[in-house]
Amino acid sequence: MKDNYDFSNGIKNPYAKKLKKQITIRIDAEAIDYFKAQAAEVGISYQNLINLYLRDCAEKKRKLTFAWD
Repeated sequence: MKDNYDFSNGIKNPYAKKLKKQITIRIDAEAIDYFKAQAAEVGISYQNLINLYLRDCAEKKRKLTFAWD
């Protein structure tokens, strides 16, 4: 390994904007179980499935509508 490296000709990571950000979120156990079951059917992790679902909602600008009883 070199003592010093020259990065003066380096380029920025073109995928940097697509990197995921780790957050803390509280989700009901029933919701997690639902996504785990769905993820198992398609063979991906439940975290990726939740991310795909939320990203789809954001891209389509879906609005949640509900009424309090």
